[in-house]
Amino acid sequence: MTVSVWTGTAERLWGYSADQVLHSPAKELLVSGAPEVPRVFAGSPWSGRVRIRRRDGQEATADLRVTPLDAVGGAGWLVWGPNTFGRPGLDPAAVDALFHHSPISLAIWDRELRCVWFNDSVHNRDIYSSEPELGGYVTDVVRARHPEFLECAMAYVLSNGVPLLGHELWPAEARAHDRYYSVALIRLDGPDGRPLGVCSVAVQAGIGQERGRLRLLNEAKSRIGTDVDPLVTSQRLAETAVPNLADYVTIDLVEAVPLDKEPLRRLKSTDTSIPGFYRAGAASIHDDLRESLWARGTPVYVPRASPFTTVLKKHRSYFEPVLDTSPGTWLDNDPDRAQVIHRTGMHSLMIVPLQARGAILGIAVFVRSQNPVPFSRADLTLAEELAARAALIIDNALRYTRERTAALAIQRELMPHHLSGGSTVEVATRYLPADTHGGVGGDWFDVIQLSDARVALVVGDVVGHGINAAVTMGRLRATTRALSKLEVPPAELLRLMDELSVDIARDRFDEGASTPSAVGATCLYGVYDPKSQRCTMSSAGHPPPAIISPDGSVDFAEVPPGAPIGVGLGSFESTEVELPDSSVIGLYSDGLIEMDHDVDRGLQRLRAALAGPVSSLDDLCASVVDTLAPDGPVDDDIALLLARTHPCR
Repeated sequence: MTVSVWTGTAERLWGYSADQVLHSPAKELLVSGAPEVPRVFAGSPWSGRVRIRRRDGQEATADLRVTPLDAVGGAGWLVWGPNTFGRPGLDPAAVDALFHHSPISLAIWDRELRCVWFNDSVHNRDIYSSEPELGGYVTDVVRARHPEFLECAMAYVLSNGVPLLGHELWPAEARAHDRYYSVALIRLDGPDGRPLGVCSVAVQAGIGQERGRLRLLNEAKSRIGTDVDPLVTSQRLAETAVPNLADYVTIDLVEAVPLDKEPLRRLKSTDTSIPGFYRAGAASIHDDLRESLWARGTPVYVPRASPFTTVLKKHRSYFEPVLDTSPGTWLDNDPDRAQVIHRTGMHSLMIVPLQARGAILGIAVFVRSQNPVPFSRADLTLAEELAARAALIIDNALRYTRERTAALAIQRELMPHHLSGGSTVEVATRYLPADTHGGVGGDWFDVIQLSDARVALVVGDVVGHGINAAVTMGRLRATTRALSKLEVPPAELLRLMDELSVDIARDRFDEGASTPSAVGATCLYGVYDPKSQRCTMSSAGHPPPAIISPDGSVDFAEVPPGAPIGVGLGSFESTEVELPDSSVIGLYSDGLIEMDHDVDRGLQRLRAALAGPVSSLDDLCASVVDTLAPDGPVDDDIALLLARTHPCR
């Protein structure tokens, strides 16, 4: 056996440099004929005092420990002593106490994950077999609850060399489940970088039940509540609880809004069960969800008299730590569930109501099958805490979903469906509602045919989101159309809209409030006259329109920026721009140019997207939106109206 690694400590002990000793026979470092030499290289773990030969020719003694790094085949030995782990002169008893009389369990595993060395602490019967043997495979030596997890972790460290710290190891015995161990895994590399094995360091970290509870609650805080989709929240709750708390978890809701399904009361019952819920989330230790009778998004049927219906009626948890599957229980009326329970080994059950603001939204079902430990009262408390947090988030998501659905319906109803500029202008539009926490906004556009072939072009943006914004948008659009038919000039039209908005806000004034709530909106209103080929425009705090000349160049019209509608200032000015035949005017909401909250940059990007010859107006509309908002709206709705002028006939 030759020397393949030579440390600075070895150099100080023997006096040889690495260049002088590497690849030379290891036996030459010991005093020839000493009785301990055969034991040093016998191939088994050994420790003791040996006589060594130093470079100066003198003999010395050293306490060494020898550990084979491969239980089969003798790939190498790890030779170390007291000075390896400290300064010269360190009392060997201190190192001996660290490795053999401390609560730290140390073990070295070869490349095949077989134990080749361990200290005395591995005889701790919580996590190791009662009689650990050298050469034993990791899953045979370690008696944790899920030794295969440690096996995978070791293989990971062995393959990529990245140390794994803080890996949790839970004792296999049910009575010891309140203790857990923290394990560090470190790869041992040879001088050529080739891995020799893995060193595991295990220490009892504390009371696992309380620590696990806090960790699970912290994980729930980070995962649950980051999305306004009730289905996503439900699924994250289920996934958070598996396998940390249960082997199988389902989240079933009594409301079908997020699933876009028929209400449960409209579904038909069977002879033995009723449609009680819609499945919103499911997670299992098995990838195939073999415990589940119903997929996500489908109705869940339950017996009329069962723990599920009891939880709904009484708003209290159902706790059955040892599931009774004998004849005469509620399972007699639920043969399909009974069959699954027997097939998968379910033995412990908790059903927790999802309650928020006095209403019950559904239930969370927690089951254990592979985990042999029954649920405890502490587990029930933890499940109820998780369910309470998730229920509030789900309720917020349901409210948001209902409001967004209603707002979209209102918006679709109030927005124009067939815009036409007659023979005067050709129009194309795009509208993209924002899909954010704010919900639907109040953007709108319109094209209104007036007398003498004139056409009014309108784009507006109501402040805020949701149903109120959609309703306000509808009211302003109707007001704009009515005033347009009266042939009111643009500046005067905006003044009247501002005045009417202030009156409406005053009528809705809550006497308990200090000031009436303003109805804020920006708007750009223009009237194009094909005879003069001029467009008269006025703005109420709205971004300037883009003008695409027949040669493809793009400019932004300098429209005096008035105050938004609803402020009550009532002072607006008009400007005229010339629009030769085949010119294109682009009206848009600020959502198109504020994607990165930089208006100037947004205008330049819009200019570049509009520049060039215009063939199909509809294609240009789509191209602009795809270029400026490839992933859709971020914080605000996007409205775009393009109008191309035609010769007056």
